[in-house]
Amino acid sequence: MNNKKKLFQIIENFAQKKIVVWGDFILDEYLYGTTRRISREAPVLILSYKDKEFSLGGGGNSLINLKSLGAEPLPLGVVGQDEAGTKIIRFLKRKKISTDFILIDKDYPTPVKTRILAGEETARKQQILRIDREAKVSDKKALKQLLEKSLRTIRKSADALLISDYDYHTVKEDIFRRILPFYKKHRIPVSLDSRFRLLSFSGITVATPNQPEVEEALNIRLDDDIDTINTAGKALLRKSEASSILITRGSQGMVLFEKRRSPFLIPIFGSRDIVDVTGAGDTVISVFTLALASGASSREAARLANYAGGIVVMKKGTATLTPHELQKAIESEN
Repeated sequence: MNNKKKLFQIIENFAQKKIVVWGDFILDEYLYGTTRRISREAPVLILSYKDKEFSLGGGGNSLINLKSLGAEPLPLGVVGQDEAGTKIIRFLKRKKISTDFILIDKDYPTPVKTRILAGEETARKQQILRIDREAKVSDKKALKQLLEKSLRTIRKSADALLISDYDYHTVKEDIFRRILPFYKKHRIPVSLDSRFRLLSFSGITVATPNQPEVEEALNIRLDDDIDTINTAGKALLRKSEASSILITRGSQGMVLFEKRRSPFLIPIFGSRDIVDVTGAGDTVISVFTLALASGASSREAARLANYAGGIVVMKKGTATLTPHELQKAIESEN
């Protein structure tokens, strides 16, 4: 089977794969308005409010990506007993995504990120301000017991586990250490996307950090130097005890690191004139995880993730893609 045929087969296997997404679920709020004058009270813009809309943020981006690709995402996380939490649950139900493992904590304020976008009436709106309402998921014994029980129960349905850690601590390090052997025993891939705790979850199958996240984890500067990136990737592979590490480099493509293999450099797919990188990391880990669950090797999964990343960065906002778009991208390559 040639390379393209193998990638097509993997994509065909995406359908109905059950991918558990354990992570932080955020409500993204967008407020739109127009601006024409400066306030007399202070040197600030006056925004004439026009509209607002909501979408899923944090680990929710991975859920929507997986759903768009034909998989069956299974979210496992915590929301508050508040308006934002209710909106998240309603959004999932509208998308026909299970809410069976969404835990509700009445003492937890659901994270909300409000983006204010403004511009002239006929112009594309630009973000002028973001307001974050944040909190950490508590370490209450009862809640942690429910999280761990859910992870053990949901394992029976899982083809892969995707950890989406936005530092709100839905993902507990002690729970992770206890459940990881349970997933490994059943040969279920475990992927990690973590903003600030990249080295806190040792033994995962793959992590997909971007360059700033690598710099943060190792306390180094990469400066787009490939030799430094190779050294950092190998160090990260060793420290994380992962099977592989995929470092995403924006317009410079990606580099995959695997045990006992040379670094695998993947140039960016498509144009370097990127439109919007919002949510691209969620697309990358979603495709990589889904590919592993569908029988791909790490290199095949990385290639598919690279195609997917190249597609979504050419779309505005937090974007998804379909299996057909992925197949067309593969066909377009010589």
